[in-house]
Amino acid sequence: MTALAVGGVADHVHALLSLPSTQSVSKAMQLLKGNSSKWLRETFPQLEQCRFGWQEGYGAFSLGVSGVEATRRYIESQEEHHRVRDFAEELRQFLERHSMKLHPAPAD
Repeated sequence: MTALAVGGVADHVHALLSLPSTQSVSKAMQLLKGNSSKWLRETFPQLEQCRFGWQEGYGAFSLGVSGVEATRRYIESQEEHHRVRDFAEELRQFLERHSMKLHPAPAD
């Protein structure tokens, strides 16, 4: 996979990823979470007491090539964006606007 943009705030991260057609979203999330956790532990051993951990689930949305630049700009402006609306409210509104429901992550 290729990371096109990554950013976030204290309680969540957004990542714009290009996945090969042979890779499932669940496998990409397993690799991303596992490898980033390992990198954090090895690079910043002094943070051991901070108890960093990924949440169990994730949200994933696909988009066309025409949406890449707008999504990249959105990710890059997270800190500013969430001064106006917190993540939970934003996600709720997004799901409503697109007639979607929140589903738990599938069991692997």
